[in-house]
Amino acid sequence: MSSYLEERIEWYDYNYRMGNALITDQQFDKLEANLYRVKPEANYFINKTILPLPSIPKNEIEEFLKGLLPDTRIIIEPKIDGCAIAIQYIDGELVKAIAREGTDVTKKIKDIPDVPYKVKIQGLMQVRGELFNPSEYERPSYSQRQSGAYLRAADSKSDHLSFCSFQIINGRLNEHDSLQYLKKLGFTIPEYKSLKFTTQVEMYRKQWLGNKLFTNYPTDGIVVKINSRKLQLMREKSNDSYPFWQMAIML
Repeated sequence: MSSYLEERIEWYDYNYRMGNALITDQQFDKLEANLYRVKPEANYFINKTILPLPSIPKNEIEEFLKGLLPDTRIIIEPKIDGCAIAIQYIDGELVKAIAREGTDVTKKIKDIPDVPYKVKIQGLMQVRGELFNPSEYERPSYSQRQSGAYLRAADSKSDHLSFCSFQIINGRLNEHDSLQYLKKLGFTIPEYKSLKFTTQVEMYRKQWLGNKLFTNYPTDGIVVKINSRKLQLMREKSNDSYPFWQMAIML
């Protein structure tokens, strides 16, 4: 029975990631929870527990906007200058955290005050965010250096650092809903802007350049994301000239 259930889940998950959802998110979550209850050691969970932390591509605004309709909903966030971190929760408990090179920093991240040690979820959740120093908003590079020094040193203190969460790596929600869900679970999320038209991206980039946007963060750019999870998945599977659903826009 569990083997059949695992095959069904893998089939639904594959179709979802190909942009062809066959069941609702609620139905999928229920099936996944049932499989975890009867067979937590299933290959499906072993394969999914690999904790990824890919870099966000950097390019020009025009490259990101290629192929998008003018009314595509866009989310803009600060590109916080710190250290990228991925955190993994299983059945609500923080079990692993890694830095960019895959280095295990679980113990260090557990000491950050605004990283929830437990959250109210079942199954697997992988969260991506940035470890940074919020007081260095005028000197972004210092934020990155201090965050890196904390992760490397055995006896460094964490009371000056924060963690800002901005993505559920294995999530199935639209970007706006994902951020709000993270906030509900107790994570600190970034200030962000929700755009109705792609033509507004350049306006917000100019606001950031003019020091009128995201001024409470140590930033070295903005991150532009497609809100729709369905469209994100379509771009991830695309082999054309614009496969990215999120992009860092620098100076």
